[in-house]
Amino acid sequence: MSRLVSIFFGVGLLRPAPGTWGSAAAIALGVAIDYFLGYPALVVATVLAIAAGFWACGQELRNRPGEDPSEIVIDEVAGQWLALLFPAGAFWNMGLTDWAVVAYPGWIGAFAFFRLFDIWKPWIIGKADRRGDAAGVMLDDLWAGLFAGLATILAAMLYHGPIILQRVMGG
Repeated sequence: MSRLVSIFFGVGLLRPAPGTWGSAAAIALGVAIDYFLGYPALVVATVLAIAAGFWACGQELRNRPGEDPSEIVIDEVAGQWLALLFPAGAFWNMGLTDWAVVAYPGWIGAFAFFRLFDIWKPWIIGKADRRGDAAGVMLDDLWAGLFAGLATILAAMLYHGPIILQRVMGG
């Protein structure tokens, strides 16, 4: 079971770039969870993915210190869903339940920023990646997800801020 969870039920076996495939599958499934079941269900799914990821990575890598096999993508799923929580939460807070259809830049931004931070690995993301243990496999993607979520919200504020300000000012 830990193998199935760690490769996200086969997604991690897709080539090339299994991490990108894992992130893409996570975005598609995360948006569907939010759209059909609601934001609270996405929060629960994210928490479950994080817990399952720590467990599965621990099981799969217990005798393989320093390894981070590319087929393990549960870390991408957990990190990507963490990033997706930011725009999904913002829209849920505004009462918009169909945001994934009409506000697609939110999930595209979460995907793009997550991939950027996951590949680039600046600062604490890289530090977590260099731990060389199963927890580090998960932690670097969770940090990437956090930074991606914040970057998505910041980008939305930078884009929408002037529009809102112009409307408020009567222009």
